[in-house]
Amino acid sequence: MKALLAALIALLSLPAAAQYPDRPVTMLAGYPPGGLVDVVSRLVAEGMKGKYPAGLNVVNRPGAAGSLAVAEVTRARPDGYTIVLTPQSALVIAAQMQELAYKTPDDYDPVINLVAYYPMIAVRSESPYQNMNQLVADAKAKPGAIRVGSPGEGTSSHLNLEEFMRLAGAKMTHVPFQGWGQSSPALLGGHIEALVAQPGELKGQVDGKRMRVLVNFTPKRHPVFPDVPTARELGWDVSNGVWYMLLAPKGTPAAVVRHIHDAARAAIEDPKFTADMTGRGIDVDYRPGEALRADLWREYKLHTDILRRVGMLKK
Repeated sequence: MKALLAALIALLSLPAAAQYPDRPVTMLAGYPPGGLVDVVSRLVAEGMKGKYPAGLNVVNRPGAAGSLAVAEVTRARPDGYTIVLTPQSALVIAAQMQELAYKTPDDYDPVINLVAYYPMIAVRSESPYQNMNQLVADAKAKPGAIRVGSPGEGTSSHLNLEEFMRLAGAKMTHVPFQGWGQSSPALLGGHIEALVAQPGELKGQVDGKRMRVLVNFTPKRHPVFPDVPTARELGWDVSNGVWYMLLAPKGTPAAVVRHIHDAARAAIEDPKFTADMTGRGIDVDYRPGEALRADLWREYKLHTDILRRVGMLKK
């Protein structure tokens, strides 16, 4: 009897981390359905589900360039039941521009980096602009007349556009949206003249002859868009990339972080996932938590300089 009682006490005293995950887990995605954040979130979650028998549910929480979803996770209990898939722009850009529940890479636990890509500028197929030099020439002749959409104020796509305009000496009007699901209909409907978007979002539209890519911000030409010149080739040194990663609330038990990490790593190393990302023009880019935190600090400081230069930092 005493032995049974001791066993029950030991069982009840086990930390919650040892029983993780014994109920459904929520993965937040900070952008609307249909965009790349949503697509990658659902593909990664699908690959992780074998390690989450009680369920792993993707919930879209769009707004404030992805920072609303991150803020919700930083306020959540550090038990691994609420995590977020986010681009680093919400961490190194939005966090410096807004008063949020988090400020620096020390305010959450980076778990794993998943993929990376570089944005591109595209126009609809009916556009008169056949190349980026034509668009820049028109922007110089008519300052502010060309409207360019982005996934949101303060995203990496937006800052690539700002840096591009500065180096090209061309003034265009930035039009922020909540994501591809809003910006692409605006472009196709003629409400804007161009947009900044990810390779994976653009590929289907380009294949369908509805859009044309004029320039990409990769360090070298993209294999999925080999005919599209880089900004550097055209004389403008702009190449800020985008990473997607998983975060947990600060103080999440190490065993729980390891469980999330291992499940996500297995998902992105699945050949089907890799093939899907390659087809979308995206690279699988594995980096574990602590190395990722160091990378985020480097990007944070780099973007402090960029934000100050373009006049977007309040302090």
